[in-house]
Amino acid sequence: MDLLVAPFSTNTFMLQALIAGVLISIACAIAGTFIILRGLAFIGDALGHGVLPGIAVALLIGFPGILGAAIGAGIMIGGITLITQRSRLSSDTAIGLLFVGMLSLGVVIVSRSSSFSGDLTRILFGEILGISIQSILIQLVATVLIIAIALVCARPFLLLSFDPEQAEVAGFPVRLYHNIMLLMIAITVVVSFQTVGTLLVFGLLIAPAGAGALLAKRIEVMMAWATLFGALSMYSGLLISYYFNLAAGASIILVTIVIFFIVFALQNLRHPRIAPPQEVRHG
Repeated sequence: MDLLVAPFSTNTFMLQALIAGVLISIACAIAGTFIILRGLAFIGDALGHGVLPGIAVALLIGFPGILGAAIGAGIMIGGITLITQRSRLSSDTAIGLLFVGMLSLGVVIVSRSSSFSGDLTRILFGEILGISIQSILIQLVATVLIIAIALVCARPFLLLSFDPEQAEVAGFPVRLYHNIMLLMIAITVVVSFQTVGTLLVFGLLIAPAGAGALLAKRIEVMMAWATLFGALSMYSGLLISYYFNLAAGASIILVTIVIFFIVFALQNLRHPRIAPPQEVRHG
């Protein structure tokens, strides 16, 4: 039992990493649930990589990386909205264009600077074992904000996920709530990159929520499962990295993927015949 607790009780950096990880698990569970239900996995991935040039520029001129990530995410969302509203192109096309463009720009900026040798690894894979109290407080505020958005917008978000036309009939401005949902996802990505990096945040958004979707028939239960799986992944991944001297961020994401496939296998053992996806309901 001591082996499971001692790393966190005797090392402040491990305890702070776990606290930050649990907060991120809550935020990613909420945002990830709507990503799964709305079919927005591509934009989650695009935002995770598209913030790279903003972070790179911010670090080059001496500003916090989180500020650059916020600007990068804002450009991504603004660009996607502009292209879809002012052209006949689909949102997937707009996301793809901006994803490739922003990622390429980030690589160009990084390749032109010799000062990114250590920063690039930190940007891509995070620094969860070096997380500061200030970063934890930022994560706490962001998590509370994400919870508030999800509570206030629960009904229009749910209608958007299953029947956008019904959302419009019910009097909800579809475009506005779609943009609010994108904003919520962007906030999650921006504040989480400091901990698990831009490359790995996508795994936390998708894998726990995906596992929750396999088990739950109600949206609140799906979020609860996703939070539990995310927090368990954080705890287990940190323990594995501590005892086996492995990269913490990558260990955490690998655990989330393993948990997903365990849930997937158990569900297929219980229900061996392939059935159509079940609808996730709101209470």
